[in-house]
Amino acid sequence: MVEPIFARVKDQKAIDVVCAELESKYSNRFTKGEALREQHGHTTTWLENQVPDGVVFAHSAEEVSDIVKLCAECNVPVIPFGTGSSLEGHLNAPYGGISIDVSQMNEILDVYAEDLSCRVGAGVTRKQLNDYLRDTGLFFPIDPGADASIGGMAATRASGTNAVRYGTMKDNVLAMTVVMPDGAIVRTASRAKKSSAGYDLTRLIVGSEGTLGIICDVTLKLSGIPQAIAGGICNFPDLESACNAVILTIQCGIPIARIELLDPLQVKACNDYSNLNLKERPTLFVEFHGSENGVSEQSQLFSEIVADCGGEDFQWTTKAEERTALWTARHDAYWAAHALRPGAKGLSTDVCVPISRLAECVMATQADLDEFGFIAPIVGHVGDGNFHVLLLLDPEKPEEHENAEIFLERLALRAIEMGGTCTGEHGVGQGKMKYMSYEYGAGLGVMAAIKQAIDPQNIMNPGKILPKTD
Repeated sequence: MVEPIFARVKDQKAIDVVCAELESKYSNRFTKGEALREQHGHTTTWLENQVPDGVVFAHSAEEVSDIVKLCAECNVPVIPFGTGSSLEGHLNAPYGGISIDVSQMNEILDVYAEDLSCRVGAGVTRKQLNDYLRDTGLFFPIDPGADASIGGMAATRASGTNAVRYGTMKDNVLAMTVVMPDGAIVRTASRAKKSSAGYDLTRLIVGSEGTLGIICDVTLKLSGIPQAIAGGICNFPDLESACNAVILTIQCGIPIARIELLDPLQVKACNDYSNLNLKERPTLFVEFHGSENGVSEQSQLFSEIVADCGGEDFQWTTKAEERTALWTARHDAYWAAHALRPGAKGLSTDVCVPISRLAECVMATQADLDEFGFIAPIVGHVGDGNFHVLLLLDPEKPEEHENAEIFLERLALRAIEMGGTCTGEHGVGQGKMKYMSYEYGAGLGVMAAIKQAIDPQNIMNPGKILPKTD
């Protein structure tokens, strides 16, 4: 295990001073209860749960600032928390400290319908936002599956099924209000769609995983709800054929909104969990957005590619209830997969490669899974070269965990060698720190210099992203 670049020693005396002060100031919104602290550590996947010493629920940027100033004065770590859906240990407190829960900062502050933008509290979730926007004819397109908070999605540079058309969080965040490590409240940009004024602070904070500051509100780009939406499904004789269909679709410039790959094991899991009756073969879920004529044309072009790649049974529909059933099953894939091996612990990982290398990377990954005999479905947002593997491991069999470490390293390094990244969506957190030097080389030192300049005490979510460099 690579040690974090900025070492810390847990100072329990200082932590106790901070906890006492927070208990006095925030009374019923601060707790040291074990159950709630465990909930605010990492609970979603295989990494050890490292609990904070206290949890405080903030209601405003001013309160976050007050809490951070107290922690900075005593050199105590702070760990931001949204909904707890991250997958790489982002929420853990390896050096103890205070978890600042922003879930109650969940007001939709402004909607600028004419400008196709809005400003929301960091605790607003994506489903809450889209429910609120429904009558405006606008929607927020980023959907990572989980009903994650907007602040957390910005912090991890989330994407999801719509990313192939609408981009990721870095493409859809205009500005943020952020509390910095010294407690200063900073606005990163204006509401303008573009600017040439100074450093791009917004992009610096997006994807920083709470290591540079705590996001309190976010100004987002919105998109118009399409006139027509068509959803489709097709299956293929093998994974390579399915991936080749994806590659051709993107290379032909079809403006597809969603294109998702499920391997046969994941299809079986979705059938069982969501009461579907799909053929257990490599399957693509697709969606087209646009005018009625445009959607029809896109679907026809895609059906020709499917046939050329050996696919069959391409069916598409414009009926909302039929599309919703399919996409609900896709979003439930993580939980559906767990039912394949009751009692197993899930280890979820992801990589992203240039679209031209997608088939090669997926096939090599499948070969590794077969070699180790893992029960591990593959599913992915393959339109942008991103796919996920969920290893289902027996917690009583250490050899499975040892083989999992070998598999993870092979997958991450393979993606990097193909010109890709060790994580296209999940983020680095604790789980992928060891691969950062392979991916960035000397660039990692630049990241460390930024961290040192902005957070010299290393109180902001310490032990994440940055591994030790020589």
